Amino acid sequence: MKLLVRWLLLAAALLLVANLYGGVSVASFGSAMIAALVLGLFNTLVRPLLVLLTLPVTLLTLGLFLFVINALMFYWAASLLQGFNVAGFSAALIGSLLYSLCGMVIDVAVEALFSRD
Repeated sequence: MKLLVRWLLLAAALLLVANLYGGVSVASFGSAMIAALVLGLFNTLVRPLLVLLTLPVTLLTLGLFLFVINALMFYWAASLLQGFNVAGFSAALIGSLLYSLCGMVIDVAVEALFSRD
């Protein structure tokens, strides 16, 4: 149940990012749900490998390269999906930052909601 609620809220967060920032567009809530799923899969499966492969660069930049990795995940997800578009890499960077901030708020809210059980 917790996973489903988190997924729905992350899809809504993606719609919020699209409304707040013009460089990101989402066609519908269904597209946002698919995009949130793909982003979650990318962040679970591909991101750890990229972080490991780019560890020297990440260390040299004191962790700032992780923002680039997050933007790449966002950009790649948009390039694979029909109803989710990102204008360019800078739009992916800003969109991924906004989406990450929303995700942190959602994680705290979902944990608080389901920890009372």
